[in-house]
Amino acid sequence: MAYFKYKISIFLLLALAITGCTEQYAFKNTDFESALVVEGTITNEYKNQIIRLSQVYQLEETGPRLETGANVFITDDQGNEYQFEQKDTVYASLTQFKAEPGRKYQLKIRTKEGKNYISDEQTLTTETKIDNITATVENVQGQRGVQINVNSYDPTNTSKYYRYEYAETYKIIAPQWYFLEANVIAIPGNPGDPKNDIPAIPAHAEIVVTPRVKEAKTCFSTKKSEDIILNNTNSSIEDRVHFPVRFISDQNYIISHRYSIFVKQYVQNLAAHTYYKTLRDLSTSGNILSPKQPGFFYGNIKSVENPTEKIIGFFEVSAVSSERIYFNYSDLFPKEPLPPYYETDCEPEMFENCDGPPPCKGVALLSLLGTRSRVMSSWNYLSTFFLVKAPCGDCTSFSSNIVPPFWVD
Repeated sequence: MAYFKYKISIFLLLALAITGCTEQYAFKNTDFESALVVEGTITNEYKNQIIRLSQVYQLEETGPRLETGANVFITDDQGNEYQFEQKDTVYASLTQFKAEPGRKYQLKIRTKEGKNYISDEQTLTTETKIDNITATVENVQGQRGVQINVNSYDPTNTSKYYRYEYAETYKIIAPQWYFLEANVIAIPGNPGDPKNDIPAIPAHAEIVVTPRVKEAKTCFSTKKSEDIILNNTNSSIEDRVHFPVRFISDQNYIISHRYSIFVKQYVQNLAAHTYYKTLRDLSTSGNILSPKQPGFFYGNIKSVENPTEKIIGFFEVSAVSSERIYFNYSDLFPKEPLPPYYETDCEPEMFENCDGPPPCKGVALLSLLGTRSRVMSSWNYLSTFFLVKAPCGDCTSFSSNIVPPFWVD
């Protein structure tokens, strides 16, 4: 489940409104009200299930405040109890388990302050598998690119509501990679020996050129979806899904070589779908001063001691299916030039390693190599160096050279 960032409801809306004003206003939050935020989805995957707990945070804060030290567990209607423990930023089940059809599950939380919270009972939704994922060249709103569609079918016509997440991984090849690299090393000074006519040598820097040892030509980046992606088949006679989960422009560098996307399809019940739709609509609202203000919206979690306490979040038990596909740019766009690279300006610049007026650029050369803002793209084996911006010759400047374990070329 994506980690959605919540902020205190009305204050967030006011802040968005203020940014649209012509005169800036220094907003101060004097009536901050804390609220527990719960993000919990257990699935029919046999794994360590995850629950996230945090507190809403104020406008001047940079991120959510994690709820630490809580006792978190899930019970079912057959008397089983699944205990969770805090691990880094999440609560993970001590043992692996999966949600079973027909059973009722309930999330229970006891904070370190002694407050108790409980969710409504939830049952596993219909298990509907992804049939396949397709990638086709299409024009969407006047933009040519790759449309990635998820296809599935529920013959029982009971799934209806779907939520999607994806993780995309793509290969990056630095266009100006060079098999040699230039590094700046510090040379300590030498006081010399005047009695023996040995001159003093001040501390200075030198450029050392060596063969590359670290992989810097080919890298891989992975990014997860951040939006709330929802779909439903209520308007269709059949519960058949053909859903555009991702569109990528043909000018996006991420598909230049080889691209992979891993899609997860969660089947939701109506209550969970409504909650996520409300959350999505709030986060993408274009006019927060419209007459359709939703105010505070509740999920399915309540306080045991204080039923009127405001709690944000939803506990759902969702059947999930996943699928991965790969494609090369040349598969979909044969004989077409590659999209512009991550860094569009990869033109080499010549530097003469000497002191004095131009064409000497020794000082600039040492500075650029020393800060790694430029890397060498070629060399005449003497004093002439050609440099490019770091991403052009070293993909590790913005990506990773570790091949993902699932990757297939």
